[in-house]
Amino acid sequence: MSPSPSGRLGLFWLLALALLAVVGSRESQLRIGKAINIFLRYGYLGISMRVIPMNDNVESERWIFKEPTKNIYRNLSGLAESHEDTTPGIFHGDFHMEFCDNRRQLFQAYFRDFTVERMDKPWEAFTGGWFPDTAAKKLGINTSFIQGDYSYVLVRVVRFRETGKLNADIPIEQQLEPEVRARMEQLKIGNLTSAVGFIESVGTHYVSSYTTGNSLFQVFVYSRKNFKMIKERIRSKGLNALSKLDLYNYFAPWFAEHLGQIRSASANATVERWARRKLQYEYYVVKYVTLLKLHGNSTLLRSLDTLLGNDAILQLELKSLNVVFREHPEKESWFHEVLDNNMKLWELNMPQNHASR
Repeated sequence: MSPSPSGRLGLFWLLALALLAVVGSRESQLRIGKAINIFLRYGYLGISMRVIPMNDNVESERWIFKEPTKNIYRNLSGLAESHEDTTPGIFHGDFHMEFCDNRRQLFQAYFRDFTVERMDKPWEAFTGGWFPDTAAKKLGINTSFIQGDYSYVLVRVVRFRETGKLNADIPIEQQLEPEVRARMEQLKIGNLTSAVGFIESVGTHYVSSYTTGNSLFQVFVYSRKNFKMIKERIRSKGLNALSKLDLYNYFAPWFAEHLGQIRSASANATVERWARRKLQYEYYVVKYVTLLKLHGNSTLLRSLDTLLGNDAILQLELKSLNVVFREHPEKESWFHEVLDNNMKLWELNMPQNHASR
């Protein structure tokens, strides 16, 4: 039976307060099979995972992942595999664009390769806490263009460096860490306190796969009319069927309402300076910087390849920790009920869901 609305709200605050006190006993490693608790920073996961520019401050410490993690299984390395793309002279990545009718779709597009099992809108684990000015700053556009009646095209060049994943399902007989087994055995069906105890000491999800590297991206802002025109043209003809002149015209300042800055996912100032210098386009007396200059340009891509390091998370799959309850179906069901109810509550309490759209 699901908790009443008042019980759910009480559980929301219980988790919100209790989960702040458990970070110290954990380590922070992006590794396959490591457990994390998404409620520690739900809506603000970009604070502890390098996925999008955080701020304009220069940081002395280089990091990709700071989210507290915990081992749940012993000897899991045999089920995990990783691969690094380091072949010189080859750009291991891709160039793509996504058409977004509104800002919600823009957020979704940016985090399309981030999945959280049992969460319908996984991108909100990263964006739910964003206010309009925060979102605009991270995406490199002016705040006025994140709040109005606009559509967007997200253009991105991604360079993959390292991938990790489970190469098989975790066997049901895989040995749990002693603390995890103890917490699993202590969980009582229908008892919220025991469910919260498991979540705060073990977690909610585990890392099933990840890809790291870096990317450059640029957001182009359009009126509804021009957005519809470019969307239909490119989707019907294909990007490669457009002439270079047509391509530059569609993404030029006289066709788009606003051209965002070129940003790197890691806010790498060296890469962004390179982009401002190398990706300038001049049409008569008009000069502007466009990521489209990289499209089909193997020389520039090879040059960029050496600059885009292993500085950000590009893809992440988190799976529910129900795996530890597979021998106890009723406990698994109760864990999922508590997890699902709280993900809904955290989503409803995020600033993004109270701002005018």
